[in-house]
Amino acid sequence: MPDRVPAPLYHLEKTPVHGVPSLSVVVPMFNEAANAPTLITEIATALRGEVAFEIIAVNDCSTDETARVLSTLKVEFPELRAISHGNNAGQSRSIRTGIVGARGAVISTLDGDGQNNPADISALYKALTREDAPDLLMMVAGERQDRQDTAAKRYASRLANGIRKSLLGDDANDTGCGLKVFYRDAFLKLPYFDHLHRYLPALFKREGMDIEFMPVTARPRLHGQSKYTNFQRAAVAVRDLMGVMWLKSRMRQPGSIDEL
Repeated sequence: MPDRVPAPLYHLEKTPVHGVPSLSVVVPMFNEAANAPTLITEIATALRGEVAFEIIAVNDCSTDETARVLSTLKVEFPELRAISHGNNAGQSRSIRTGIVGARGAVISTLDGDGQNNPADISALYKALTREDAPDLLMMVAGERQDRQDTAAKRYASRLANGIRKSLLGDDANDTGCGLKVFYRDAFLKLPYFDHLHRYLPALFKREGMDIEFMPVTARPRLHGQSKYTNFQRAAVAVRDLMGVMWLKSRMRQPGSIDEL
């Protein structure tokens, strides 16, 4: 009998490799010098003793002291790796840079502003890697509870999420949540474009992969300010949404893949 391999999973690495981290936590950062020490400390505290991990902080050509702060933190946290972009390339490119350089079979992403709680990473990781997880489960995504944003931002987010969910059928109530855990090889099979990180549930489902959602903590930003405004998000959302709809319409699934 031929081996039957689910279509999206050929050559997918899910097994931890001895001597390398099982989990790589990727944190995009732009002008987060004030938030970096607390956030890196929280990640390390949450995961030590839970799983073999590394932290990859991607400095997206910050104009503050983010690069210097990360270099200093490496002395205290041997799990930390710091990568810097020569040009500002945006959040999605920073996430991809970190994932390409990651050694773990599983990736966790979270925002660099501290609004995602690192204490939630372990629960999402355990849900993804549990023994009875469906074969096609490739991502567990966080959905923020009791968000600490302004009323205008919460309203804009609900409206955008409702439109996107209706048009893409991705089942996601909160794609803006930066806290997600997924398999590295699965992510690298996705098409790349700017603002990709806001459409990961739809793109995973497009490839025939399963996703699950879990509630996570939402916290206020401790320092600095948001890098996006509602207008900036809206300005690119329509074009991106149309692009993802086009990608979905051009997808043809092969069903099973048999090696004879």
